Amino acid sequence: MIPIRDDAPRFCTPYVNYFLVAINVVVFIFEKLHPRQLDALMFQFGFVPVKVTALLSGIQRVNAHGFVYHVSPDTALLPVLTSMFLHASWLHLIFNMWALWIFGDNVEDYLGHFRYLVFYFLTGTGAAALHYAINSRSALPTVGASGAIAGVMGAYLILYPSAKVLTLVPLLFFITFINLPAWLVLGFWFLAQFLSGTATAIAPSASTSGGVAVWAHVGGFLCGIGLIKLFPKRPRRLRVGAWYG
Repeated sequence: MIPIRDDAPRFCTPYVNYFLVAINVVVFIFEKLHPRQLDALMFQFGFVPVKVTALLSGIQRVNAHGFVYHVSPDTALLPVLTSMFLHASWLHLIFNMWALWIFGDNVEDYLGHFRYLVFYFLTGTGAAALHYAINSRSALPTVGASGAIAGVMGAYLILYPSAKVLTLVPLLFFITFINLPAWLVLGFWFLAQFLSGTATAIAPSASTSGGVAVWAHVGGFLCGIGLIKLFPKRPRRLRVGAWYG
């Protein structure tokens, strides 16, 4: 199922959401302009779990796929944030930004601009934490905004469970568009991530060859569900009209 748009109204311009989409696109274009340095860029600014393990173990150097790093708090932990702006391919970028565009504006409308930005980074951090807990010895860099966006989706599920989401649904040899409730679309997505992560855990060899960091998605989604209940709702001003995101 691929979401196309939702009908949940918003009452403010989602400046932070626009900024997040724009900065991700700009960084990806930068990646494409420097293909020879791409591997080094991914290993330096992507989240590499083994660097954190080395830091916690007091090891000063770590080799990650041919790149030798002096392990310090900034080289191990700062990539938790920088990795959220790196993407592996155009499809990776497009699917992430499309989901953020659909669901992020309403969450920003609920939280307010600054709290939404804080919420976004916290859910991305929660996503990295669960990924690390399951892949602490991995030397592969994790990149992408998927974990933080999963947190936004989890928050949307709590805030707007009955919102209608126009969804592209393949049925055998046909493709159709159906308005589905948000709880079904997002619940199905989360279940797919969880089952995929469970399958990966049963066959751990997949973690040594790369792939989708599904446990980061699970961690971000659960973090979003938990945090949205703790974050205060923004004070409401007089509503004149409404935009739909």
